[in-house]
Parts: sequence; C-alpha cells; structure tokens
Amino acid sequence: MRITTVQTSLSWENSQENRQQLQVKLAQAEASDLVVLPEMFTTGFSMRAEDLFEEEQGETLAWMKAQAKGLDAVLIGSFIVREDGKYFNRLYWVEPNGQFDFYDKRHLFRMAEEDKTYSAGANRLIKEWKGWKICPVVCYDLRFPVWLRNTAKQEGLAYDLLICVANWPAARRDAWNTLLKARAIENLSYVVGVNRIGEDGQGIAYAGDSQVIGPKGELIYEGKSREELITTEINMEQLTEFRAKFPAYLDADQFRLE
Repeated sequence: MRITTVQTSLSWENSQENRQQLQVKLAQAEASDLVVLPEMFTTGFSMRAEDLFEEEQGETLAWMKAQAKGLDAVLIGSFIVREDGKYFNRLYWVEPNGQFDFYDKRHLFRMAEEDKTYSAGANRLIKEWKGWKICPVVCYDLRFPVWLRNTAKQEGLAYDLLICVANWPAARRDAWNTLLKARAIENLSYVVGVNRIGEDGQGIAYAGDSQVIGPKGELIYEGKSREELITTEINMEQLTEFRAKFPAYLDADQFRLE
C-alpha cells in the first residue's frame, strides 16, 4: 500500500484558496493508493461553523471526488459539514469512482469549545481498500485508546491501518509523537498521522510531525516543520508475519464500549 501524506499550511477560514493550493500540491503527488489531507483542510481549526459550513454534498466533497478520480486513489480529510441543523467535523473517505463514506469526529476538543460548536459522532468507520482494513479518525480521538482499540474478530483484527488527520498544536507535539507510537504498538497496526504546519488565525502554531509508524512502534517516516508531500509504502506481508509471531491481541482484556 502506497500512502501519500500531505503536510501543509492552511489559509485561515478560506475554503476556496485552500482547495486551489491543495490541488496544485496534489498534482505533484507520486502514484499512490491513499492520499491523506489534514483535519479541517479547507478552513483550519475554526469554531465559526455557522459561517463556514458546507451541506452534506457540497463544493468540497465534489472537489474531493474530482481529485480522487484524477489521482486514482482514495482521498481522505475532514471539513465542516451541516446536517439536520447540526455541525460536524466530518472526515470523508472518497474513492476514485466517486463512492464515499464518512466519519464524524467522536471526541470534541472541549479546551477550544469544539464540543459547544459541533456534534460528536457515534460510529467508528473501518473501510477496506486493496486488501487493507483502514480506520480513519480525527485529531483529539488519538488520546482515547478504548475508542481506537483494535478488537479481535473471527477473521482477524478489526483494522490493519489507523489514520489520524489533525490540527495538533506545536505546544503539545510531544503528546502527538508519543500517542501515535503507542496506538501502533498496542494495536499491532500501522499508524499514519497527518498534521498541518504554520500558524492559524488565532496565533496557534503547528509543527507538522506527520509520520508513518510500523506495528512494532518503528518510525518509517517523520515529517519536518515544513510543507511536505511524501509517499511511503507499507507492507501487509510484514504486518501479518509480525502478528503471527507476536499475537499480543489474544491476551487483550475484554470490554464493552458505552
């Protein structure tokens, strides 16, 4: 599986400019199976949902469909959506043929009053693509291991690849780096984290630190504090072999999510 991570700065609350800039960047991407954009890639991490929202199938989703088709790859990233009078920080999974699915951010960052602006999602999303089971989540979700637990099923573990799209501030970069690695180790899974860089309209700085981590916690790729469009390859054979040799999930505690 070839994964392209798009670590980029974002124009504050300017959807059209961000789509235009990202389209130029994506045109330079290597051949890939999956392309990952940051959280709220059209606006930055804004609480002005009532001014910046899009309807369920608005302009940005149409743009994502066009980009996915042109790239011949799945494209994922989140932006602000209104549905039934509620606002969501919604991640879209868009396939080259135009089919799509979505995941609404489950854990809302109360320290920025995200919980007072957006509604929380209720369901985890796991998609299959080219032989991989993939679980995409959004930013603050990374701090909650129960929600992200890779549960064992009859046919194996629930997912092979966890992807977190984020606007994670530089002030908490140590937590970001530590949690990404922890989620990989405890879930015997590859983990991809894609974060933005630059400074937003509220003066919050972002360091990037986008990365790809293997199931042993090994760092396969780590972004610097600059714009980077990097394609990394991960290997299912190596993952399967490691899980067979070190099946720690068979000793995991049972629990029920409420």
